[in-house]
Amino acid sequence: MPVVAAAAAAVAARPTGAGPARPLRGGVSARPCRRRGIRAEASSSASASASTPAPAAADEGAGAGPCPVVRFEMGDFDVADRVSVGLHGRSDEMIFEATVRDPSSELYGSTVVLRQLMSFQAKRRGRRALEVLKKLARRQMMYHSYAMQVHGYVTPGNDVEQDDGSFILVHGYHGSYSLRHWLQLSDWLPTLEATLALDEEQVRRVGDDSVGGPAVTRQLRLIRILMRDLLIGVNYLHSHGLAHTELRLENVHVSPIDKHVKVGILGNAVDFHDNDPRNSTLASNDERRKMMIAFDMRCVGFIMAKMVLRELMDSSTFLKFKSFLTKGDDPACLREFLLPILCRNSPSGNIGLQMLDRQWGAGWNLLALLLATKPDKRISCVDALRHPFLCGPKWRINPSVDVIRWGLGSTAVRMAEDYIYGRHQRRRLAYFVELMEVLNPNPRTENWLNILPGHWRLLYCTGRHIGLTLRQPSPRILITDVFLTFAQTADSIDPVFSLTSDIGFKIMAESDWPHDKSGSEGTLSVTSSARIATGRIYIHEQDGNDSRVASSRSSRRYLRGKWRKVSKMKELPASLPTVNITMDEQDVSMSCNSTLNVSSAQKVLQEIRTQTPPEMFDLSKIVCGTYVDARLMILRGVNGSALFFTRSNSRADS
Repeated sequence: MPVVAAAAAAVAARPTGAGPARPLRGGVSARPCRRRGIRAEASSSASASASTPAPAAADEGAGAGPCPVVRFEMGDFDVADRVSVGLHGRSDEMIFEATVRDPSSELYGSTVVLRQLMSFQAKRRGRRALEVLKKLARRQMMYHSYAMQVHGYVTPGNDVEQDDGSFILVHGYHGSYSLRHWLQLSDWLPTLEATLALDEEQVRRVGDDSVGGPAVTRQLRLIRILMRDLLIGVNYLHSHGLAHTELRLENVHVSPIDKHVKVGILGNAVDFHDNDPRNSTLASNDERRKMMIAFDMRCVGFIMAKMVLRELMDSSTFLKFKSFLTKGDDPACLREFLLPILCRNSPSGNIGLQMLDRQWGAGWNLLALLLATKPDKRISCVDALRHPFLCGPKWRINPSVDVIRWGLGSTAVRMAEDYIYGRHQRRRLAYFVELMEVLNPNPRTENWLNILPGHWRLLYCTGRHIGLTLRQPSPRILITDVFLTFAQTADSIDPVFSLTSDIGFKIMAESDWPHDKSGSEGTLSVTSSARIATGRIYIHEQDGNDSRVASSRSSRRYLRGKWRKVSKMKELPASLPTVNITMDEQDVSMSCNSTLNVSSAQKVLQEIRTQTPPEMFDLSKIVCGTYVDARLMILRGVNGSALFFTRSNSRADS
């Protein structure tokens, strides 16, 4: 690359006055021009602008000091003959590494990056980066720690606003890799740990007191460090009335010098307040500020998702991930959407999935808050720094009721997925279901009407469970997925839903069914119409005194545990608000890939009814709904059993 570097130097070194030329690398010469500083505030004196100003002091405040932006000349640098792979540039930019060789410079001997900006838009970004530095000069310590530092610029003349001349931005060099390149290394975890020099003093920054451990623990600790640094840097910009607008893995670097994450050059940083007085009102500026912050937080969410879930580094998988969000699907359902691809190549357990599932699913909760569909629902930097997912085990945190409710539901989901339903697990799941019903965030009928439409997958039923292990039925039927779909009827004045129960099954060969689960697939569908009305359920109304006392003790025991901060109540209430569900006539149909005679079809139907909760075959046995949010739903049957559902959107592998 020496020829290219020399060409860039030649472009930047157009003659600016009389005098002998100074030789540069590669035989290119440049006229000398004095290095000059840029004041933090423009001078109104004509005589002052005519002379060469000395570096001016920045605004007074914490960490205030002289503004470091100066005008260089190409003779101040030794341009390297290669460029690190981690330096990211656009099509209208040329990137060079160089070493400062001017002994009078504070940067003498240090490596910098020369970013030659060729188009009008690129030069505008470079000038904007210099303007932003003037705003951030009050707290230079924070700027140096969490942003890529801009040192100065190279122009052929004295006017930085020239559009026809060359413009080269001089900024800091923070190692060979961007965060994307770090994560693409095969040994990225130990390499990043060594770069950050993680010791017990370092990990205390995230509330931990140890190093090493299993891979999941090490990755989670490292991601906490990176995410907290990133959020502190973004919050620093937001507190100064700026939004970054270009937060990507390519624009984030990890400095091996001060061990901090650096957000990229602020060439596209946007002010919260509109400079046009015709459009600038208090209400419009406040709305603009919220939208800009929400945009940055969404970008932070994408960065976190790629750091935790390495599968999203693949462009095709990330495209499906973004498509899920752009279609308007709730990010709270991301786990259900991504589960197939996260478990596809990791039968023993995906590390990213394990990290997000820790602390009662706190990682999924933070990801959902960062990527919330409505901008006003996205979490702020300060609140994200207090989130349980980014706080180590040694920090005492006070999670909100929403976070605790999320953890309760996530724990119930993971227990249901374990598929080991001993008496202890069944008892705990029943208690968790009761607590979720007590903490229902949407008890009003209007909430149900808005949230209910969609595709719901059955996770668990508190009623009787009958499988194949201890029985020898013929034929051998394996139930795959059971779905319940609510679709609102458009031509009805009353709140009427079209309700469909789809039970997937597989007819396996009887000879080797415990080891070979292949077979003919089929679906049993039950359709009906459902009407929703306000109702109330009375708990333990028919139970005896002994049963009520036992239930009360168990409820108090759980409310004193992890979930004690949810509510001040000492026992479950006597009744709960619900929605009553009334069914009309039902239609039943069954389809199968293989041909069945009448007798075989009857046996298959009977076996499906044996293994499936009766409420999913006879929809009229569903009497009320007791819990619903964006991702989970609980319905109650006529016999008191609870059906636990999770919302199922289109799958990532479809």
